[in-house]
Amino acid sequence: MARKRKVANLMGLAVLSAVVVKPMHRYEIAAQLRAWGKDNDMGVKWGSLYTVVDNLAKHGFLEIAGSERDGARPERTIYRITDAGRAELTDWTRELIADPEPEKRRFMAGLSVASVLPPDEVVELLTQRITKLDRTIAENRTQLAALDGTVPRLFLIEEDYELAMLAAESEWARALRDSLADGSFPDVEGWRAWHRDGVMPADIAEPAEGGADTPQSQHD
Repeated sequence: MARKRKVANLMGLAVLSAVVVKPMHRYEIAAQLRAWGKDNDMGVKWGSLYTVVDNLAKHGFLEIAGSERDGARPERTIYRITDAGRAELTDWTRELIADPEPEKRRFMAGLSVASVLPPDEVVELLTQRITKLDRTIAENRTQLAALDGTVPRLFLIEEDYELAMLAAESEWARALRDSLADGSFPDVEGWRAWHRDGVMPADIAEPAEGGADTPQSQHD
């Protein structure tokens, strides 16, 4: 189970990963994170950067190393990582890599209530999703190919993972779409009849009504 962290926002991890390289002020941190693509990897919200840096400093993960002034611009505070910050960075990274945590995804939520739509409409919606996924996969592969030889592979591991996950989702969605379209999906005809006639077939209704008797509830 993931441990409770003093700064739980993934922006905190991103900031620590930047400042561990060298002391930086907030503008440098933001520029470095953008250059690394961390806004894509971690869903970084730039508006929270100031608050996250302040919280990291408050909890002893960062400390002020000095300040600098560039012309007429306001003075900028430079932060460096502390020993506690290094420990937090490495521990957090280990947890994220080693400990799988269930993630509630929008797609999963949609699938869980897909029965409210006719199966033929679900086929069309899945086709739209597959088209968008395949477009994203192609774009990501092109971007990775452009970086080949210019960025060490070590810093592209997360991009490889993202590609693998997108490809797996596209393959799974395609298999579901095709099974609905060709009628091989179990109960698809009953599902279709339900939306055509407005009456849920008994073989679907009975398991749905017994849904409260789940493995989890049996253990309660």
